[in-house]
Amino acid sequence: MNAPRDSILLALAATTLAFAALADQYYLFLLIIGALTVIVGVGLNVLMGLTGLVSFGHVGFYAIGAYATAALSTKLGWSFWWTLPVSMLITGVLGALLGLVALRVKGPYLAMVTIAFGFVVEFTAVEWEHVTGGQNGLMNIPYPALAGWSLGERGVAIAAVVLMLATLVFYKLLVRSSWGLAMRAVRDSEIAAGSMGVNPLAVRTLAFTLSAVLAGVAGSFYAAATTFVTPSAFSFFQSILFVLAVVIGGSGRTYGPVIGAAIVVALPEALSDLAEYRVLLFGVLLLAVLRFAPSGVAGALARRWSRARPEEPAPAPVSAQLLVGARPTREALEIDALGITFGGLRAVADVSTRMKAGQVTSIIGPNGAGKTTLLNLICGFYRPSGGAVRLGAAELAGQPAFKVARAGIARTFQTPQLFDQMTVLENLLVAMEGGALHSPVNDLESDAAGAAVHRARALLEYVGYRGDLQRLAGDLAHIDKRLLEIARALALRPGVLMLDEPAAGLNHSDKVALAKLLRTIADAGLAVVLIEHDMTLVMGISDHIVVLDAGRRLAHGKPEAVRADKAVIEAYLGGAQFSTRPRAPGWRPAPDQLLVVKGVNAGYGGTQVLHDVGLALDQGELVAVLGANGAGKSTLMKSLSGLLKPSAGSVMFVGKELGKLAPHRIAREGLVLVPEGRQVFPELSVLDNVRMGAYTRTDLEPGEVEAMVQRFPSIARRMHGRAGLLSGGEQQMLAIARGLIAKPKVLLLDEPSLGLAPALINELFKVLADLRDQGMTILLVDQMAALALAVADRGYVMESGEIVHADTAEALRDDPALERAYLGQA
Repeated sequence: MNAPRDSILLALAATTLAFAALADQYYLFLLIIGALTVIVGVGLNVLMGLTGLVSFGHVGFYAIGAYATAALSTKLGWSFWWTLPVSMLITGVLGALLGLVALRVKGPYLAMVTIAFGFVVEFTAVEWEHVTGGQNGLMNIPYPALAGWSLGERGVAIAAVVLMLATLVFYKLLVRSSWGLAMRAVRDSEIAAGSMGVNPLAVRTLAFTLSAVLAGVAGSFYAAATTFVTPSAFSFFQSILFVLAVVIGGSGRTYGPVIGAAIVVALPEALSDLAEYRVLLFGVLLLAVLRFAPSGVAGALARRWSRARPEEPAPAPVSAQLLVGARPTREALEIDALGITFGGLRAVADVSTRMKAGQVTSIIGPNGAGKTTLLNLICGFYRPSGGAVRLGAAELAGQPAFKVARAGIARTFQTPQLFDQMTVLENLLVAMEGGALHSPVNDLESDAAGAAVHRARALLEYVGYRGDLQRLAGDLAHIDKRLLEIARALALRPGVLMLDEPAAGLNHSDKVALAKLLRTIADAGLAVVLIEHDMTLVMGISDHIVVLDAGRRLAHGKPEAVRADKAVIEAYLGGAQFSTRPRAPGWRPAPDQLLVVKGVNAGYGGTQVLHDVGLALDQGELVAVLGANGAGKSTLMKSLSGLLKPSAGSVMFVGKELGKLAPHRIAREGLVLVPEGRQVFPELSVLDNVRMGAYTRTDLEPGEVEAMVQRFPSIARRMHGRAGLLSGGEQQMLAIARGLIAKPKVLLLDEPSLGLAPALINELFKVLADLRDQGMTILLVDQMAALALAVADRGYVMESGEIVHADTAEALRDDPALERAYLGQA
């Protein structure tokens, strides 16, 4: 253990034991209550600090432990030391059962379930009179005895302090054990934990059980110390005090419950003259802590006295076989007729393919093709409607994610799903355990676990990470997050590595390094499965490519054959089966520039997506922004509408700078976004959705909303129905109607055709042609490049967050630059 923190524990032990030996009866009782509050607080810290769950019903377990000891010792004459394991057993079983029920709900529902449990226990104690004594409670509970000698109150105090110290030591060891790492992983990202072989429900139930047992043990000592128990001692307010002790002291900190218990026990005594204001004082104290020390007093002190760690030496060279060649046989991943239906939508339909060991298999396709859905089906995050997933002899279709991971399939995510509040090293140690829960007191970072730490450091070296192993994963730069996520997946020793858009947000040099890494991993014997929108990268490293379109396999084969396939080109560029109405010959835009964008940079966190983007939009124009998935088109639309603040550059709209304005202010200026994914209000009617679009208008005329709805025949007949019951195409029409009713000067349309059937796409683009001919100024982002250019006047082509080409729509239709943007270099 860490030396400075050992000294804290030794000082705490010496102080509390000396106090227990010398204090008078009044302070002795306060010490007992404080020690028991710490024990319950440590249990809640397992739940709140490690697993991220909140229980407001732990006073129920505290009461069960107290009544078990009281009833068994007074009615059956049992020794206290025999009642203690019974209390632990009862609270452990009830905690597990409550956990299995309560942990299937989240957020406020979990809190409500635990509150209800506390009330059930309290009122059971009142009504079950022949066991609990009812309102009068149980009295004359004997003190614990050792070798026939009664410990008395001072002996109980010393025992409570020793138990408190033992509980703190247990927590320190638990945090760094496989149990603690699994709990913290589930807290930070349940999805990622499942992909590392961790069973989230089992881990959370285990945490709930441990927490309940500690509360039950504290309750048994409470009964022995006070020699009587009544229902009033276990009120809901006592549960609140337990939670306050953890929050004020510092959730997730070893000594947080000690600090919190000292405050919640000592403060009422110090302010005994203001007893009627006790709840108010605690409320003010909690608000102050949340405002000025959100990680609690212990967290604030830890930041104040934190010390820099010594730099780790470089790891010795380790062979690629040791790092990634874990599976004894080179097994292929076989997908046979795999499919899934969401409602009436076939998101993936009868997809079959074989992903060989030692090869890079890329899955590509336009927006909405079903690529990530297929990955989620393989990895166990969705249950397929039909089909098979086989890795060697193992049938994995329908298995939960943690079982798929244990079978040898590891994955990364579109947005890195790291355990942000854990260190880089801890992220890898979670994966190395593969979901196994070994000893709860085995420190995985200790010298005895040096082999695991050495392999973790070697893995990071292998993928190209050069940073600090003890840095929090959430503080890493984007490229380091990507590398850490790949290293963590490799730490599972998988046979198949699946990567979902690993190059998203990376610059060119980082993409080159990533391509080399993925090729090296495949050459080491793994089956690498890649979903990626950077077609240059895909075409450069892939051995085999599978093309999806509308959930079905459209083509497959070697990169050069796929790139030349006419069906693939049509799927990416679209337009062959659709009818459109071009602009009337001889039209010219008005000379007024409504929107001028210059040098805009923007991104998410540490990831820069847009690089010096510039464009202009004249009054009455319909301009298309085109490019492959991940090019930055939707990020551009968010930046223009204020949903994402640019880090540099200017957005001038009708001569006014919009870069610093809030989204609602930008909408009031007349720059209105129809977002990707429709974003209708599902519980409101169609009519009320359109009314919301006119929220800022003061000149709305009677009947104008109804007239707007009537412009869209597909939704007019259902104007009084709930918007959530409309089909995807109808919702898209509704979103456009909602945008138009605001009377925008410029309408921003983000992927309006995404997921629509051909008939609805035709209807949609007929509406866009009508709006264009009526003088509406539109900036359009759409995956159907050929179709967008058929109604547009001009177009911009984006690649990797940059505008790489701009021309008239007519010139762009046959421009090779457009095909390169979607399908990469030949």
